[in-house]
Amino acid sequence: MMTTKAFTLVPAVDQELLMGDKERINIECVECCGRNLYVGTSDCFVCHFLLEEKTLPAGTAVFTATKQLHRHLGFKKPVTELRAASALHRLLVLCDNSITLVNMLSLEPVPSGARIKGAVALTLNENPVSGDPFCVEVCIISVKRRTIQVFMVYEDRVQIVREVSTPEQPLAVAVDGHFLCLALTTQYIILNYSTGDSQDLFPYCSEEKRPIVKRIGRQEFLLAGPGGLGMFATVAGISQRAPVHWSENVIGAAVCFPYVIALDDKFITVHSMLDQQQKQTLPFKEGHILQDFEGRVIVATNKGVYILVPLPLEKQIQDLLASHRVEEALVLAKGARRNIPKEKFQVMYRRILQQAGFIQFAQLQFLEAKELFRSGQLDVRELISLYPFLLPTSSSFTRSHPPLHEYADLNQLTQGDQEKMAKCKCFLMSYLNEVRSTEVANGYKEDIDTALLKLYAEADHDSLLDLLVTENSCLLTDSAAWLERHKKYFALGLLYHYNNQDATAVQLWVNIVNGDIHDPTRSDLYEYVVDFLTYSADPGLVWKYMDWVLQKSEEVGVQVFTKRPLEEPQNSFNPDDILTCLKKYPHALVRYLEHLVVDRKLQKEEYHTHLAVLYLDKVLQQRSGANSKGAEVTETQVKLRRLLQKSDLYRVHFLMDRVRGASLPMERAILHGKLEEHEQALRTLVHELGDFSAAEDYCRWCSEGKDLAYRQRLFHMLLTIYLSPGHSTLELAVAAVDLLNHHATEFDAVQVLQLLPGAWSVQLLCPFLMGAMRDSTHTRRTTQVALGLAKSENLIYKYDKMKLKGSSVRLSDEKLCQTCQSPFCEPVFVRYPNGGLVHTHCAASRRTDPSSPRHSTRT
Repeated sequence: MMTTKAFTLVPAVDQELLMGDKERINIECVECCGRNLYVGTSDCFVCHFLLEEKTLPAGTAVFTATKQLHRHLGFKKPVTELRAASALHRLLVLCDNSITLVNMLSLEPVPSGARIKGAVALTLNENPVSGDPFCVEVCIISVKRRTIQVFMVYEDRVQIVREVSTPEQPLAVAVDGHFLCLALTTQYIILNYSTGDSQDLFPYCSEEKRPIVKRIGRQEFLLAGPGGLGMFATVAGISQRAPVHWSENVIGAAVCFPYVIALDDKFITVHSMLDQQQKQTLPFKEGHILQDFEGRVIVATNKGVYILVPLPLEKQIQDLLASHRVEEALVLAKGARRNIPKEKFQVMYRRILQQAGFIQFAQLQFLEAKELFRSGQLDVRELISLYPFLLPTSSSFTRSHPPLHEYADLNQLTQGDQEKMAKCKCFLMSYLNEVRSTEVANGYKEDIDTALLKLYAEADHDSLLDLLVTENSCLLTDSAAWLERHKKYFALGLLYHYNNQDATAVQLWVNIVNGDIHDPTRSDLYEYVVDFLTYSADPGLVWKYMDWVLQKSEEVGVQVFTKRPLEEPQNSFNPDDILTCLKKYPHALVRYLEHLVVDRKLQKEEYHTHLAVLYLDKVLQQRSGANSKGAEVTETQVKLRRLLQKSDLYRVHFLMDRVRGASLPMERAILHGKLEEHEQALRTLVHELGDFSAAEDYCRWCSEGKDLAYRQRLFHMLLTIYLSPGHSTLELAVAAVDLLNHHATEFDAVQVLQLLPGAWSVQLLCPFLMGAMRDSTHTRRTTQVALGLAKSENLIYKYDKMKLKGSSVRLSDEKLCQTCQSPFCEPVFVRYPNGGLVHTHCAASRRTDPSSPRHSTRT
């Protein structure tokens, strides 16, 4: 059992001061009220002393008692009890079953001779029910068997107010308001003398031990229970605190919050009411009195009086913390709340929590330490300062005084154990990461983020990059030097970027990519630089590194221009300037032109022509090689054909001159189509290229967005070429049949029948003829439906017109023109089908408006 020094035993009145040379006189009872100490003796004397308390330089308290006077009460029996009533300036003295009222200073009985007779024991009601400030309530155990009496005691008189019968003979009593806590012969009970209700508590044997009944607070009592237990009980008969374990032969008990003090024949023991543990043991022989008076605890033997002086709670708590008894210190600190002013307690308690946190931290109890640091609102720099070199050089922090812990730094705390040191650093990383976004970091963000960066860099932690790419307050000078020391060059670049030094950041990354410095953080650093430049708002920085980017990879480097944000100001990067830059990089040039023409759809002839020429040059270059049928050639040709088909902005004649004689019949046919030379284009596709499917596709894309007649003209032109007498072959005949059967709706059936050879059978052209008939029938029926709808609409208008003619029109000054809002001053007006009236000239102007009614009646 670990002990706590909670009290110091100090002598107050010695035997010589009290009795002189009368050795056979014993102390029977004591009472203390402020500085006044009263002692009742076995020879019926009451002695009055004045106590003076002094504190020595060492911090210990000493008492000096000065005897004022002593007076004999006129009896031959000992003084049994003393009770001070300071409000009345009276001292109640119990002697020979009689309670006498005497003056507190002169010890003279009151002139009226008022007294209470037949009292075995007495107690004062510290929670009086009368509310009268000029009296005290006294409860006595009467000499009458099984009787308790309640008196009102005034300055010079007494008045009985209640007599209460008890189930057994009462041996001890304590009172709170209307509630009596009684020790009977065999048990303790709570008795409400106002209502008569009683509540049994627990049994005990009065023959084996002396009962103890002590009021310790509002509606709460302390009792000597069975089995050496100090039991707490409320007036409701329940216990809100766990019992304390004291000696079986306890003589007396007292409470000095948060401690319960018990006295037996050899020791004074101190137990905590907060955790019920025994905290201190003081040797004290021959003691027989233990009482507390307004927070002062007095013990006495037959020959002397002593005072138990409590050590300040802060001192006790600090002693516990010094012994690393964190839980006990915190329990005691919480219990001290009621004894210390709120503001002072909050400051003290926060400091205690912080000290406890450092104790747990030193024991590597990190979860407990974290919670204590949070609860104690620790200045996080106190923790950071334990780690060498983590605080930035700009920090003005100085440690708390007196210090919260006994360690100079982490090396001393861990005694050089690298494993412990690593655990401590890991804890600090976690703790700083959690608190950096809370109120704890207010005013200290630079210290926290700089320390966090240093820890991440030293531990090669993944969160280093996350810290630098989000909002942070890392000190640039300290952080840059630390990152360079640990060769975290990529992270250093991020730090420079966050501090608006993009040029330094990019140059650092370029050096990494070039191999001038080594940092394996990102294997895709080149792509990262490209992406960084893509979203950079500094044109000078972009132009500075474009050659380096393109030399590394044209396909990737050109993304700096092709993936730039659309919301960027257009004058930042002019396309013409970019094209000039890309002249040395053909692949990048093509990709950028594709971006302008295909992606951004810029309608500028120069870009379209330039892209088409580049496509054409590449196709021609690849066709001139030994292997001219590679996949890449096909892809480029597809792009070229798509551009030639979709775009209307390139210079057709210029490209036609380049295509002629280049063995590119498909491209030449497309260009003929752009020049409206459809017959020549179709002949190229059919006779030169022999691609009938391409010829059909040509008719389709050339007629996109055009009317039906234009589309039919192209298909008729293609059919005519198929059926041309000069080139008549079976293959062309088959192509003609397929064209008719697959595109029946694209032809005028009458014209087609005039062109077809007479030898062709109806069965051969059955799909075409069926399609032509179906289309003709559909057109005729659609026309009939439209005609019927028009007739119906006309009948509706006629009906509305006839209805208007059959009704009269009244004019008055209240009738206004719906258009100009003027009254009708002449009877010429127009009435509309909806019943509205307008002037004739207004109706004429409204007839020019397509949205106005077209049918009216003139009256």
